[in-house]
Amino acid sequence: MSEVQAVNRDVTDAVRRAYDRYGRRAGEWMDRYARQGGRVYCASGCVACCNMPIRVSLAEALVMAAELDEGLAAAVEAHARAAIANARTARSDDEYVQRHRTEVGFCPILDRQTGGCSRYEARPTRCRDTFSAFPAHFCEAGVWERMTARERAEYRREVARTPGTDGELHFIAPLEHLSEPIWETASRAMVDAWGVEVWGDYWVLTTLARDERFMAAIMVGDTRAAWQRASGRGLAHRMLLEFA
Repeated sequence: MSEVQAVNRDVTDAVRRAYDRYGRRAGEWMDRYARQGGRVYCASGCVACCNMPIRVSLAEALVMAAELDEGLAAAVEAHARAAIANARTARSDDEYVQRHRTEVGFCPILDRQTGGCSRYEARPTRCRDTFSAFPAHFCEAGVWERMTARERAEYRREVARTPGTDGELHFIAPLEHLSEPIWETASRAMVDAWGVEVWGDYWVLTTLARDERFMAAIMVGDTRAAWQRASGRGLAHRMLLEFA
């Protein structure tokens, strides 16, 4: 194993351990929630949230990048380019999200036949900590826009009285809060290994994580060279690629 591979292995191993810790804690929380009468509607085959934009760290993207074959990597890159095109023309954050869901579409790592993630063990944090206390159709793109005023009022009332939500949306807030140590672990691992943090779009970063020149620049903390490499490949946008 080369020095570069060893350093990056340290980063991905730290993230994988954080994933495992989160899985155990989330499982324990859901067991308690179920005993108290709560219900998590998410299950294998439910894909309603798999067309949402996802923000990740480069540390997480490296985990997924290592699991892709060439065909799937090409599909991820095509998705990344569609996300970049959307970001360049969207007039607002809301429009960006809406068009991502309806035009950029479902994650190419999703197996549309089974409704499951084809690289489930490598999925990023946001795919691990998003759970719904309501039936799946509430997670579909455009559901809020299709509601009548009366339906929206009833939705708000139901969310407010459903344990586990934040009182505003139907997603289960404590399971998102429990994932914060993953973000912290990824942040520390990147700084320790490279002296820089890299955050952004899931598919953009997963594509760049497979780019040797981009990663070589990151390895020495040269964010200017990394940006130039991403820009040269048409994969740079301030909203989808950030250095800290």
